[in-house]
Amino acid sequence: MSTARPKTISFVIPCYNSAAYMDACIESILGGGRDIEIIIVNDGSTKDNTAEKADEWAAAHPDIIKVIHQENAGHGGAVMAGLRAASGVYFKVVDSDDWLDRTARDLLLAKLRGFIAGDNLVDLVVCNYVYEHVQTGSQKVIRYRGALPTNKIVGWDEIGVFGPGQNILMHAAIFRTQVLRDSGLELPKHTFYVDNIFVYVPLPFVKTLHYLPVNLYRYFIGREDQSVNETVMIGRLDQQMRITNIMVDAYVLPDEIPSKRLARYMEGYLALIISASSMFAAIRSDAEALRMRKEMWEHLYAKDAKMAKRLGRHPLVLGSNLSSQPGRKASIALYRLAQRLYHFN
Repeated sequence: MSTARPKTISFVIPCYNSAAYMDACIESILGGGRDIEIIIVNDGSTKDNTAEKADEWAAAHPDIIKVIHQENAGHGGAVMAGLRAASGVYFKVVDSDDWLDRTARDLLLAKLRGFIAGDNLVDLVVCNYVYEHVQTGSQKVIRYRGALPTNKIVGWDEIGVFGPGQNILMHAAIFRTQVLRDSGLELPKHTFYVDNIFVYVPLPFVKTLHYLPVNLYRYFIGREDQSVNETVMIGRLDQQMRITNIMVDAYVLPDEIPSKRLARYMEGYLALIISASSMFAAIRSDAEALRMRKEMWEHLYAKDAKMAKRLGRHPLVLGSNLSSQPGRKASIALYRLAQRLYHFN
């Protein structure tokens, strides 16, 4: 019987035709030591030598890196393949065009090793992340001060109010692997924007959190073909709506969430996703887009009318869901202002 200690953390890197940038991502993680695990998921790449590069990395570092080759299943399918294969106590997704800051990585690993050594396994660790804008060359750091106590293990009842742009995204989250498995997390295949489900569904299974205020994740943004490019998102409105409906179906808020503060946070997060879906429908403004927005609201009311009415009164949702043409123009103008202030998309 093997007595090998489990890896501290599994880093999963979904790769789809990623040969041009996957090396930098892997190199930014690799120096973390022999007690980390890197799982490269080659998600059916056909246009370049992603598969060969992944195998070369695994051959060079067989005690750290392993590769999964699978038919294309999309980002969600790749993350789920990594989760099924993960042997680390903790779990982190790093997209192949992003990277980790090395100093912050080492501080995170020291913290995780301390949790494991002290038999005090925190369920969710949150770190800062940095938007790296390719077009402007600028950076924007997303921090959680004010929302989460710093360097302290807390429960949901000790969190503060999350401000604009402070939602816990996949870039910020390091989950305990068993929490993800216990939550029953299942990400849909061939669908973009599953990162919202990834961080939303497990939250009620998280009992303890720790905010480590280091700028860990470097999120590359601004490439024309990127999934979060506004034009691309508008063209994939059906997938955005699919994610919204899955999040609506996940819980009845706040009735199914025992912590009032967690319920408030999850309601605000869901309101943001609903408003984004409404906004992209308004920007497209064709009959199909407006039909999808109408069906989104019908789905929400069918889930729980009380929850739907409460979400409909949320300021974000009110501002993005104006039905008249002048109203839609006003919503879009406010959205453009928010873009300039917060540098998203």
